[in-house]
Amino acid sequence: MPEKDEVELDITNVAHGGVFVARHEGRVVFVPDTMPGERVRARIADRSHDRFWRAETIAVVEPAPERQDHIWEAAAVERPPELRAGGAEFGHIRLDHQRDLKRRVIVDALERTAKLPPETIRTLGRGGAIEVEAAPGETPDGRGWRTRVRLHADSEGRLGPFAARTHSVVPVRDLPLATAEVSEAAPLDRGIRGAESVDVVATGVGEPLVLVNDAPQRRGKRVVRPHRRPMPIRERVGDREFRLDARGFWQVHRAAAETLTGAVQSAVDESLFDPRAANLDLYGGVGLLAAALGDRFGPTLRITSVEADERATDDAAENLSEWVGAAAVTERVERFVTRLASDASAAERARLRSATVVLDPPRSGAGRAVVDAVASLRPAQIVYVACDPVALARDLAFFAAGGYPVRSLRAFDLFPNTHHVEAVATLAP
Repeated sequence: MPEKDEVELDITNVAHGGVFVARHEGRVVFVPDTMPGERVRARIADRSHDRFWRAETIAVVEPAPERQDHIWEAAAVERPPELRAGGAEFGHIRLDHQRDLKRRVIVDALERTAKLPPETIRTLGRGGAIEVEAAPGETPDGRGWRTRVRLHADSEGRLGPFAARTHSVVPVRDLPLATAEVSEAAPLDRGIRGAESVDVVATGVGEPLVLVNDAPQRRGKRVVRPHRRPMPIRERVGDREFRLDARGFWQVHRAAAETLTGAVQSAVDESLFDPRAANLDLYGGVGLLAAALGDRFGPTLRITSVEADERATDDAAENLSEWVGAAAVTERVERFVTRLASDASAAERARLRSATVVLDPPRSGAGRAVVDAVASLRPAQIVYVACDPVALARDLAFFAAGGYPVRSLRAFDLFPNTHHVEAVATLAP
């Protein structure tokens, strides 16, 4: 990159996605590996967008008081950008300040995307302003929480994460965000040739697993991915066990499943809850949040958990089997709720009007079609679990337009030393 593409930038704000905001020649520049209040030397790396550029931090000229030595040497700013391990993009920031930055991102999304006035946002948190809560038992430096790690393999079989915004593998010698069980089981010192990646999974029940994912094979013009046989495991939340596939979705933080179980249970307004209504658990996975409602409201609960992954739905059917009124359906959520909105009988609509709908969509959010269909069912209340504040804010705007304003919101730091944050919102007509 020519030297003229190196500039000094003053960082003024945090943006969604683990990057920070500067301006150069009147243009917004997004910069990683820094924070508000710093001056950095950066290299303009991407000019392809009309409205903004992307840059790489080369050196910190004036550090902010909240800067610390990076918790992961492999991701530190002292390394060239192309050799910085991805996955700990806030590791150079003190943990308390990380949470404040995440709070700012949430509030900014609610103002800009959900179009909520500041006075409304101030009423959403518990006892007032929104705060980002630490998970129970969090370490002072936010290490040791990941129970699942995917390590990619380079051409020599060495293992590590990708560098940020690339598919270039950065071989590493340690995994500071991982639990001790994952760190000890990860084959970092030997690597694996011929593999595409390796999943290291430490379950709440049993020994850690190391799952080798073979690289796809080219057969003529076709690329054939190897079959990955199911690997049943069990996870425990409180006194309850859940069956799932080792490669299937489960919350990554060791305390996340229990934290979200409690958050969803407390987010439901008991005065609006009818256990015999046509309650819905959308994007239900293996039934974690449906079981959370069952544990709070008892054996008479009726609930349908909807999930596109057939293997997860099979597990949900077992995990929810103690509730006679629970069902697990394999179907895309958009198709399920759209059909329900158009085809429900008068009796079904009456039961849906008394229902509580829980949804935990992927990072991209639920989207307009799902939101409109759910709102048209006129449920008694909606509990929305989100791992992306901008997607959440967009969907909250859609729900508000459909008559369901947000009534409360809690945020949880279930991904310390990264930019990710979890939120649980309650909506009611």
